[in-house]
Amino acid sequence: MQDSPSRDTRIALDLALTVRHDGRGGVADDLTHPAGLTAWVRAHPGTVPDAEAFTADAAVLEHVRDVRAAARALFARAVRPGEPSPADAARLLPVPEALRRLNEAAARTPTVPVLTWADTDDDTADAAEPVVRAAPVHGGRADLAAALAHAVIAFLAGPDRRRLRACHAPRCVRYFLKDHPRQEWCKPSCGNRARVARHEERHKRTG
Repeated sequence: MQDSPSRDTRIALDLALTVRHDGRGGVADDLTHPAGLTAWVRAHPGTVPDAEAFTADAAVLEHVRDVRAAARALFARAVRPGEPSPADAARLLPVPEALRRLNEAAARTPTVPVLTWADTDDDTADAAEPVVRAAPVHGGRADLAAALAHAVIAFLAGPDRRRLRACHAPRCVRYFLKDHPRQEWCKPSCGNRARVARHEERHKRTG
């Protein structure tokens, strides 16, 4: 069993998963309107300061959709030689364009590293580890697209990227992290559907 994914990994994956199966054989997009982005951010505390009071507008939505498109194109690159998610495999951004969009979004809000180190009464060496987080430069305004781009970059440059897979069970378009060597699907229900589909296909060939 792998370690729990980092916050950046969870945010990057959750952003990609706003493109999802709609339950009827098609693909749904949770970020087609500012209200959808507003709801998504409020469901992800810590994405930006005061996320619970965040309200998206059309410009922010466009920037976030650019970051998502870049992330999904680079997720498709990360799972090679496996196939990407079928949700957008036919219309992925070229990798150089995805990198450009992601890096430009990340640069929109310059950040500085901020060190925190909890003081405890425990004198053991590992009682409290120093923690570094990125924060906007003094006077800077938190930019949602930039924060998401930073999370995607941290995920793609980190160890969790090697566990990224696309689920190809029937009616699934998700990316997921592979937790153990034999895992093929994002969740057990997808594995069940895939096994049923394989059985039906074998039955058709031998029937």
